[in-house]
Amino acid sequence: MSDFATRYGSVALVAGAAEGLGAAYARELAARGLDLVLLDLNREGLADLARELSDEVHVTTRVVDLATPDLLDEVAPLLDEHDVGCAVLNVAFSRVGDFLGQSPQDVARMVDVNARAIVLLAHAAATRMAERGRGGLLFMSSLSALQGTPLVATYAATKAFDLTLADALGDELRERGVHVTTCLGGPIDTPGFRSSEPRGGPSPMDPADVARAALDALGSRSIVVPGGSNRLSAAAMQLLPRRLATRVMGTAMRRMYRHEE
Repeated sequence: MSDFATRYGSVALVAGAAEGLGAAYARELAARGLDLVLLDLNREGLADLARELSDEVHVTTRVVDLATPDLLDEVAPLLDEHDVGCAVLNVAFSRVGDFLGQSPQDVARMVDVNARAIVLLAHAAATRMAERGRGGLLFMSSLSALQGTPLVATYAATKAFDLTLADALGDELRERGVHVTTCLGGPIDTPGFRSSEPRGGPSPMDPADVARAALDALGSRSIVVPGGSNRLSAAAMQLLPRRLATRVMGTAMRRMYRHEE
């Protein structure tokens, strides 16, 4: 058994697991010897990943819309059945574009998936971890959470919510034996990022590198920013007045998606 499995137990849950970064987390956890409980709406992607990893570890999948009002009815039985000691909350729904140009349905779904689902999953998983006296919660946030980010205003706001929630839970759960880490990701080479059709900007990171760095940080750091250039960018933005940081991000986003400014 790996040191990671010894610390957190033999089962990990990954929300948003079917492809991209979620699949990278699942592969990395399997390599560390943990059985998997995988959640996603993408039935085919979950089935493909389960077939890929089932020779290494035991894989349980559940097709679930993370925006559903009945999310806990879907997930709680899995948490009761499996001794989940590590939960990776890799949950993200995003649309790129002006806030006023986005549909109310998309805006609401970003809040439901990126914020509401995170709270419910974190509460359900952490309750059981605290009862056992050990566990790890890994929140997947974004560098966009550090300031307002034009063209992804709602997405950035939900990721700021996740970051603030994780900060508080890290302090609350520390004495209960539950570790909490937030990964602030920059551009990552995922199907979601590619589908947004960026036209420039920094080269996206390999999802496997992000997953490895984030899991390595669990239990030792409250925040991890994978990638040297991302760490420099985050540090520089934190030195700027908030309004100026938002303006800088807006300029970068417009260049990436519209070749303006």
